[in-house]
Amino acid sequence: MKKTLLVFTSFAAAVSAAATGTVAYLKKKDICPRCEAKKKIASLHRNYKNDLPYDNGTCLTPPMGWSSWNCFRNKIDENVILDIAKAVKKSGLADAGYVYINIDDCWQSSMRDENGKLQGDLSTFSHGIKWLVDEVNALGLKLGIYSSNGTLTCEDLPASLNNERIDADTFAEWGVEYFKYDYCHNVQLPTAAPYIDSITLSGNGIDGEIVYKAADAVLSGEAKVVFEDNGNSYVKGLCSGIGTITFNNVEAPSDGKYVFTIVLKKYDSDAKYCIATVNGKEKYEILVPENKAYSREGRHQILIDLKKGVNTVSLTNPVGSEMDSAALLYERMGKELKRATKEYAEKNGAPEKKIVFSICEWGKNKPWKWGGSAGNIWRTTFDIFPSWASILSIYEINVRLNKYARPGAFNDPDMLEVGNGNLSFEENKSHFTLWSMMASPLILGNDIRKFVNPDGTVDKENRILKILTNKDVIAIDQDKRGIQCVRAKTNALTDVLVKPLENNEVALCFFNKGLGKSNMSYTVEEIQNIVDVTLPKADKYVCKELWSGETFETSNEISGQVPSHGVLVWRISAVTE
Repeated sequence: MKKTLLVFTSFAAAVSAAATGTVAYLKKKDICPRCEAKKKIASLHRNYKNDLPYDNGTCLTPPMGWSSWNCFRNKIDENVILDIAKAVKKSGLADAGYVYINIDDCWQSSMRDENGKLQGDLSTFSHGIKWLVDEVNALGLKLGIYSSNGTLTCEDLPASLNNERIDADTFAEWGVEYFKYDYCHNVQLPTAAPYIDSITLSGNGIDGEIVYKAADAVLSGEAKVVFEDNGNSYVKGLCSGIGTITFNNVEAPSDGKYVFTIVLKKYDSDAKYCIATVNGKEKYEILVPENKAYSREGRHQILIDLKKGVNTVSLTNPVGSEMDSAALLYERMGKELKRATKEYAEKNGAPEKKIVFSICEWGKNKPWKWGGSAGNIWRTTFDIFPSWASILSIYEINVRLNKYARPGAFNDPDMLEVGNGNLSFEENKSHFTLWSMMASPLILGNDIRKFVNPDGTVDKENRILKILTNKDVIAIDQDKRGIQCVRAKTNALTDVLVKPLENNEVALCFFNKGLGKSNMSYTVEEIQNIVDVTLPKADKYVCKELWSGETFETSNEISGQVPSHGVLVWRISAVTE
């Protein structure tokens, strides 16, 4: 018999394994076959759920700005960033809505400072990030910063995992207003939970410790009490979201902060994780580090807030999969950012500078399913490149996710490559239009300085600048309803996209993915059957094509010839008496 057969893809598999003797082996080792099957199933999907929206009061429309990575990668310094900011202001991009100047990876020193804070590279950002924030703010713009949800950034510099609080405080102190949080060097939270012997409460007027035995608590799911030969007992089965222990009688003499100690039974050297939920609201993460089991039990302490009288404290580890871990870790940073900006404003008697929180875990763990509770925007795909194949493949993923977008929470198909690589004029125009139809962040990645001539004048005839400052297309992206377009009709070569807008209007886009010209058509009647469209019934409709500026009226049909890799996009409103 092979001892490797310890997990199962389903309950049926667990049952069938009994014929081979595997279940007998598990029982001999005090391993629950049903629990092992549940843990295996939990590893395949999301178990941790938080339905509360992030809603930090910013990013009510998709953010617009510029990022350093696509153009400069690791070759950045404070002068480059400031020159870009000046060019954004000078070129008219700031007036068009591009207000965030975002520094990507490689801004930081490999050393944190003497207080454990991140700091700018001591040579290339020698004046410090706070100085750069002030300079960028003086131009009427906002500075963004970067880190990673791991031990290091993607370029192997200090990152923010387990430093979320101090880093959020640092960003708030500097006054940054956009934060991109990558996923490199990520360390998954453990799926294992501690075995609970008891919990104790102390401090804040309590003499000594009040002990609550785990064996006396309320158990649910696969949580169960194990009695040892020496008379001790403990509770197991809290891992992977399959079980919970609840103490309903935790009594505090007054409102306040208390020392909460988990007395745990050591059973292997691996790290353990669980969440303590107090009175069904406040949640506290508990990460028990790797240990050596020289003694039977260990003690792990946190501080928790309790109300006067009887409190309820429950413990479970909801992490069954990498998706759970990612959601919890991004949620952790999101909470710290909201706390930090609020506390800094209150402490200094200044207006709060809220931070747009950009989750960048590449769509690996389906962030559209949990990103709205953790941050403002979330990357839905792998990195973009300045090629038509890259843009089209990312579009095909992101266009399907329309139901997850709303004001303050948007799908992010990555930065714009408009003006980069060898994209044709039609491809650049289509790229910008598609991102706008999908209510995507419009974060530029090209060298903005090229829009300003050597004599300081603006190159107003620059075709890329004209694309990026098309106010009618930008208005589609920035519509206050915050609705991502629906792909109403599709085949291998063409798509029809419909985006509901405010004021009972709608945007209609014909997209030709093919190599030849395509004649396309759609009707107002078909548009009106789409969810969230409020375009009223009327005898006539005004259609303005947003690239040519041409306007026509129709009673129903809208048609046009779309160039290869091109788009036609109209804003449509009803003609009312």
